[in-house]
Order: sequence, then C-alpha cells, then structure tokens
Amino acid sequence: MTSIDLRNVQKFFGSVQVIKDMNLSIEDGEFIVLLGQSGCGKTTTLRAIAGLETIDDGQILIDGAPVQDLKCSDRDIAMVFQSFSLYPHMTVFENIAFPLRATGMNRTDVDSRVQEIAGILRISGLLNMRPSSLSGGDMQRVAIGRALVRKPKAMLMDEPIGALDAKLREEMRAEIKRLHIKQGSTTIYVTHDQVEAMSLADRIVIMHEGKLQQVGSPTDVYVHPANLFVAQFVGSPVMNIASADVSARGDGAAVALGAQTFDFPKKLIGQLDAAGAKGQTISLGIRPEGVLLAHDKTEGFVATEAQMIEPLGSYDIVDLSVGEQMLRARTSSGFVGKAGDRVWARIDPSQAHFFDKASGRSLGVRL
Repeated sequence: MTSIDLRNVQKFFGSVQVIKDMNLSIEDGEFIVLLGQSGCGKTTTLRAIAGLETIDDGQILIDGAPVQDLKCSDRDIAMVFQSFSLYPHMTVFENIAFPLRATGMNRTDVDSRVQEIAGILRISGLLNMRPSSLSGGDMQRVAIGRALVRKPKAMLMDEPIGALDAKLREEMRAEIKRLHIKQGSTTIYVTHDQVEAMSLADRIVIMHEGKLQQVGSPTDVYVHPANLFVAQFVGSPVMNIASADVSARGDGAAVALGAQTFDFPKKLIGQLDAAGAKGQTISLGIRPEGVLLAHDKTEGFVATEAQMIEPLGSYDIVDLSVGEQMLRARTSSGFVGKAGDRVWARIDPSQAHFFDKASGRSLGVRL
C-alpha cells in the first residue's frame, strides 16, 4: 500500500513562492495528474515528492511517514523524465538492469526481473539493442522499464511523452494507461496538456501560480469547474466566457450579452440571488457544445453571423458574432456552409455556468 500526502507544503525560490499551501492526499494505486501552465509549480511539486527539491515548510508523507528530510535514495520513489536519459553505451537490457545491479542483486534474479518488465512493456525483442537504434517511443518504454524494474513504492512521471510526435504521444498515452492498470502502482504524472490529463487520470490536480485550483475526476473538472481558470484551461476548444446581465422577463429570465438577450428559466434569478450575485454583472460560461444552432428562425434563438469555420473532421467549430461578443459553437461537419452565413443561435441553459466576475469563482448555479 502506497499513499502520499502533502500537508501545507511551501516552496520558495528566493523571494518567489512557487508552491503555496499545497494540501493533497493521494491514495494507494491512484493515477494522479498534476496539470497546469508552464511555471505553475507542478514539476517543482513532483520533484519535492521525489526528494530532488527541498521544501521550506510543511510535510510530505509516504505511507504515513514523513519523508521531507530523507534523501531521494531513501524514499523508494522512481522518476521518469521528459528526456530519456539512457546510457548510450549500454544495451536495453543493461539500461533496465542497472538499478538492480547497483543494489548487488544476483545475476539470475536480475535476468528474471528484466525479462518480466520487458514482457510487460512489449520490448523483449529490443533487449540487445542500444538506445541509438530505437524510436522515441521505444526509448521512453526503456526509461519506464528502468524505473519500474525495482518495484518502487510510487512512480513519478514528468511530461514523459512531451518530446514525442503526435502519433507517438497518442500511442504512449494508451501504453501508460495499460501499464498502470496492469501494475496498479501509485502514479503521479505532470503535464500541461489537458488531453493527456483527461485521458489518463483517476483525478486531476489543477495548479495555477503555485496554488491548487481544483482536484477531481476528469468529469468533475470538466462539468463542474471551480473557477474561471479551470473552466478555460480544461476543455478544447476552451469554454466561451462573456459578461452577462441577468433580469426577470415575463415568466422567465433574460441573460443579456451586450445587445443580444437569451431566454433562461426563471429559477436562475433565485439561484443567483442565493449565491450572492444579486445586482452584479457576472460572467457566463458556455462550452461550444452548449451553443445550439438552427438554419431557420426559431423561437428562443437569436440571429447571428458565422465569422469563421474550423473543419475538424467529424465536427466543425464555428465562430459566431453575437452582438459585440464572439461565441464558438460545435456543430456537425458542414452544418454551416461558409463564413458570412446567417444562422440562429441559442444557449442551452442546462450547460451554462456562472462565475463571480471579480474573484472568478464558480457561483455553483446549474439549471
């Protein structure tokens, strides 16, 4: 059983604080992804867990025991870096076997363990080759094998497939997920790519400027973003955000985006009042799939003009001019013929998000 806990962890580089009050509990066997922009503190957090960085305050616990004062070698943690860092003069077998030989393990056990790991990673046929003869994906498999071979308590991975091309990254994502399911080891994975995070993680830890923004399953952070940063960082294309004024209209509510107004259920006003947003200009968030289009004038839809169309195979992303606002809609392929075409648009109330404009926090209103 390998659990990892971070309690009130602080880290400074000079006067710059790069980890701020980090509190995180990782359960045995979880696949956790640290997600954020470059410079947000995710790699520093990973290196602190590994023992490659010291922390200035707080605790790091592995299986309940504090390890922040222990050396890397005493934490029983394996790490895989973006650079493959293989020994070029050694064969694949020798690279994987190196950590075991360093501990004095006998030759029979070394051979057995290397063959086992090579079988799991499907590189048994490469054991006699040297790194210079391997593809990028195979080199990363060897690097992962070298980390796994000694059965560490946890596996830490710092953007391990960031240097690969798009096709290899897709293949390696599937490989890493398969390996995690087979091994069941506690894994912490760092990336700035939200597609990697969504496809790999049991839970995603989103960071921004050293602070933890939200922790949750891929579905949680996509469907229930905690704030504007999470809402716009997770999801591709990004969520539409627009300033909105909400008022009562007849037996419903009106959400105005500049000169254009969309119909919403009346209960929206009560929920916003309960959230403390009464009388305030708020931010409306709507993902492209929540912007609904029609070819003909339809009740509840407003007239818009297509500004640009991005064909993406099975679907299109259409940029729409809605008053002074620009909204992006996801449509079936070819739904809008060309830029300049007139279409009618509606915001799906069930997919709308509302945020406090000043703080960026979600108001927790869902219809």
